[in-house]
Amino acid sequence: MRHNFQADQWLPFPVPIVFAFFANPQNLPPLMPYWQRAKIEELRLIAPPAPPPGSPVRLGTGVGTTMILSFRMLPGLPIRMNWHALIPEFEWNDHFCDSQTSGPFQYWRHCHTVREETRNGIAGTLVHDNVDYEFPGWLLGDLANWAAGRAQIRYIFRFRHRQTEKLMPLFAANLASRQPR
Repeated sequence: MRHNFQADQWLPFPVPIVFAFFANPQNLPPLMPYWQRAKIEELRLIAPPAPPPGSPVRLGTGVGTTMILSFRMLPGLPIRMNWHALIPEFEWNDHFCDSQTSGPFQYWRHCHTVREETRNGIAGTLVHDNVDYEFPGWLLGDLANWAAGRAQIRYIFRFRHRQTEKLMPLFAANLASRQPR
C-alpha cells in the first residue's frame, strides 16, 4: 500500500535562493544523516529551461536529470544501497519532483514545493515536502512502515530541516559573493 508523508519548513530567505539550494544535487548528501555516508556516484544533469530574469542561479536539476546516490541503510552496517533517481518535473521557483527508478522502495515520489511566506514580519519561503512511498513486500512492507519505516522517514526529515537551517545561510552568502556588484 502507498503511504504519504508531508513536512513543512519555513526559511528566512527568498524563494529563488531556497529553490536553487534544493535544486542543486550536490546539496543532497549533506542533508542526509551522517551515518548514512551518502554520496553521489553518478549524475547526468539535464539543464532546465532558462531561469526567470534576476535568478541568482542558472543551474538546476531539469526534467530528465538522473542520479545514483549510495548510502548506508542502517547505522553501523557497511553495506551500501544504491538509489537511482529521476527528475520528472521541474518548474523554476515553484516545484520539482524526484522519483526513484531503482532502490529500496517499491515506489517513491518526492515533490518539493516552495512559496513566499512572511512570518513575524520577515519575508521568507515555505518549503513543502510531499512524499508518496511504498515499501516492497506488500503486507510485509506495510508492517515495516508501521514498525519503523514512517518513524525513520520522519527522523530523516527532522535531520534534513536542521541541516538546511545550518547550510542555507552559507549557501546564500556564497551566492551573494558571486553576484556582480
